[in-house]
Amino acid sequence: MSSFEQFQFDFYQSNYTIEDQEEGCNSYGSDKSLCESRKSQTEKHPAPGAFVPSDMLPSPQSYTGQILQPAYSPHTPPQLGYVDGFDEEPPLLEELGINFEHIWQKTLTVLNPMKPADGSIMNETDLTGPMVFCLALGATLLMAGKVHFGYVYGMSAMGCLAMHALLNLMSISGVSHGCVASVLGYCLLPMVILSSCAVVFSLQGIPGTVFALFIIGWCSLSASKIFTSALAMEGQQLLIAYPCALLYGLFALLTVF
Repeated sequence: MSSFEQFQFDFYQSNYTIEDQEEGCNSYGSDKSLCESRKSQTEKHPAPGAFVPSDMLPSPQSYTGQILQPAYSPHTPPQLGYVDGFDEEPPLLEELGINFEHIWQKTLTVLNPMKPADGSIMNETDLTGPMVFCLALGATLLMAGKVHFGYVYGMSAMGCLAMHALLNLMSISGVSHGCVASVLGYCLLPMVILSSCAVVFSLQGIPGTVFALFIIGWCSLSASKIFTSALAMEGQQLLIAYPCALLYGLFALLTVF
């Protein structure tokens, strides 16, 4: 083992030093610029393991930012449209256009035909309440043994198209399909009351017919009041109430018979 270690030491041992390199540059007439570049590289990059003073080492740039928050640089362009957090985000119901306060106000306006309607609220295209009332009407008819979901939605669509055409001819400002569907859908609430009564007792008689006529007048009066206030059609409430009564009369026929 000692002979192998002696051989390894002799094999890796070398007497070549930097001074020999300098003598070789001076003695063999090498290029001076090449020798000077080698000296500068040696001074800049010392051999690994050699001691270098701390003041000669290059100081790395310290990172002043925080974790997950990069440091601000004046040369970096600002990110437009960035919102820090979700505090300034609108609520989900507001993005979907669902306002429970407006729904409650419209429902109270329909339930009380003598109450004046707010035109700014009634002119909104809110279809949440109409969809709920259409489902409630179909569900109560189903409880009475009448599967009329297709008739309810079909008659509602045809009635909305007909009333939209009629109101655009009568009003100056015009009206949208969503506003017509919203008003007619909300005024369907008294018809849900009639269909709920049909579950308990039969409406095929004089009392049932009188009650059905009362509900038709209730629905048409509420719808005509809302249309006149939303579209500024004063003095034309009876003209609007007549086609509304025809439409709600079809729903009453589904309920009674």
